[in-house]
Amino acid sequence: MGEQPAQDRPSDTAAMSPPGPDARGIGTAAVGVGSAAERDGVGRGGIEVALEATPAVPGENASRVGFTAAAVELLRELWGTHGPLMFHQSGGCCDGSAPMCFPAGEFRTGSSDVLLGVARLTASDSSALGPVEFWISAEQFEVWRRTRLVIDAVPGRGSGFSMESPTGKRFLTRSELCAVARGTGATPG
Repeated sequence: MGEQPAQDRPSDTAAMSPPGPDARGIGTAAVGVGSAAERDGVGRGGIEVALEATPAVPGENASRVGFTAAAVELLRELWGTHGPLMFHQSGGCCDGSAPMCFPAGEFRTGSSDVLLGVARLTASDSSALGPVEFWISAEQFEVWRRTRLVIDAVPGRGSGFSMESPTGKRFLTRSELCAVARGTGATPG
């Protein structure tokens, strides 16, 4: 596989810092919500999205969370072993900046968390498996307010608490800048 030019390659997330160029010169790509590329499942940053989450932030009508085909495959594998799943994306250092996958309801969310979206996971034969909620800490939500998150799965070891840890793969959040379409102007609460 060839390398994408640095200016077009999406970045991995960095804890508690707004999206933008990092030390390697990898930046984020701007994606206009509702653009043809987004509707076709590919952002301008070249991230192909296989599954979009339904927006859950009050007043928003465009998805902020997508999953690559590799992430969907890993989710199906984990669902088959552990049942219903959920994600939480926190801020902070080390594994705290990685998306964490848990059995649904195992991670307790509260007023300091924002539900970004709910993905409807299906089996490879298209039969319904169920919803996968994607939560983010309210503090991180404010930092990434104009960011679309794409969850990918790559070779590596996941966090010790995340469900994918023993699989030899890990979930990775990639980011794209976006213009978030707002409805009534309501804010998450």
